[in-house]
Amino acid sequence: MGDLTTEVLVIGSGAGGAVTAAALAEAGRTVTVVEEGPWVDPDEHEPFSLAEMVAKYRHRGAGAALGNPPIAYAEGRCVGGSTEINSGLYHRLPEHLAQEWRTTYGIDEFTPEVLEAYAERVESQLSVARLPGAPPPSSAVLERGATKLGWRNVEFARVFSYDEAGRGTKQTMSRTMLPRARAAGATIIPDCRVVSLVRQGDRVVAARCRRTHPGGGVERLTIHADHVFVCCGAVHTPALLQRSGIRHNVGNGLKMHPTIKVAARFPHPVDHGDVPMHRVTEFSPFIAIGGSASRRGQVAMALADTGQPIDEAMADWENISTYYAAIRSEGSGRVVALPGLRSPIVTYSLSEADLSRLARGLVHLGELLLAAGAVELHPSVTGGHVVRRLDELGIWWDQVTRARANLMTVHLTSSLRMGEDRRRTGTDSFGRVWGFRNLRVNDASLLPDAPGVNPQAAIMAIATRNCDHFLADA
Repeated sequence: MGDLTTEVLVIGSGAGGAVTAAALAEAGRTVTVVEEGPWVDPDEHEPFSLAEMVAKYRHRGAGAALGNPPIAYAEGRCVGGSTEINSGLYHRLPEHLAQEWRTTYGIDEFTPEVLEAYAERVESQLSVARLPGAPPPSSAVLERGATKLGWRNVEFARVFSYDEAGRGTKQTMSRTMLPRARAAGATIIPDCRVVSLVRQGDRVVAARCRRTHPGGGVERLTIHADHVFVCCGAVHTPALLQRSGIRHNVGNGLKMHPTIKVAARFPHPVDHGDVPMHRVTEFSPFIAIGGSASRRGQVAMALADTGQPIDEAMADWENISTYYAAIRSEGSGRVVALPGLRSPIVTYSLSEADLSRLARGLVHLGELLLAAGAVELHPSVTGGHVVRRLDELGIWWDQVTRARANLMTVHLTSSLRMGEDRRRTGTDSFGRVWGFRNLRVNDASLLPDAPGVNPQAAIMAIATRNCDHFLADA
């Protein structure tokens, strides 16, 4: 058993935790970051490969929110968190949402102008850019189909740095904010799971951890801290707080972007090396249409969703790419940590309106792909009809049911929520957990709702804002 002492303990190293560590270390604070997962070199594994899933994903990518229907989800579990495994798409929090959240939850200093200033700061610290050349064919499909239909579409920027030859490198936290934190003196401890927080009155004084060493041995470690920032994500932040006896509005109101997919076959090969950058915004903010990772394994899983034989289609897999329709959901979920279980129970309940929106999104996605030249569409619906003509798309409306829809998500938020309305929030406007002087949350848990876009930009801007407030106050 060992003991460490630090001024600031940051638990988790994803978008929120890495920003927190860098900001506080560069301000002269003594910072220790603990991460449950390993430190994996960002270039060690091919992106979206099976090897990467084994090394960097929690449960090797096999998480699920229980419900009717269940919703599969993926989380990063490595130094850098989910920034190491996501597509790097970057979109600022829409202004109308900032205004809506500020009013509904009573969030101080949360105007679009404030958030814009913090977004600009984050963007100056990272490399946020669009492709320097023409989009790859899988992304051009979205632009081409939308243009033919007269639908709005946009190429999203990405957290990527491009060299003179146009080769891009994703600017994950292990490449950016965490090296900055270390350069400023922060200590980063991988393979270190925080089991619970030690409380004394209205303060958290330590964290009880289990650290796994490279040889496989496990060490009990207690880290004493003056201030604690929990940044474990929308599932594992509330789970840790609950394991520590902190439950007021913790784990309720989980939000996500339920997503339904189509594997589209074209009469020609499409690229499979990256995720499409274009998004169809015609039906925003409630439905977004985009593209997914489409390596051979992902194509096989997408085809298998219908439950029909896939051998013939897989023989032509290089002509197939996967696309999705994602919704902003009226439903919500819960995160519950139960004694004796290492991982929390996650549940999610879709509303009837959500199901209708998913069906509409699937049909619109089919329209777009056929307009772009697809010759065969396989929906992520058990027993779903394989569509080859526009007049067949209507069949999908009745096939998107609770029993048949195969859904997934990569965006989870809102399991604490910030704001001054204590009846509806788990923290104040700047992430300080109600009832505690030195315990803060600084990750996706704080977002009051799913934003309808990749939440990384919003998480990083809000985390930076909260760090400034902490430095001015503590």
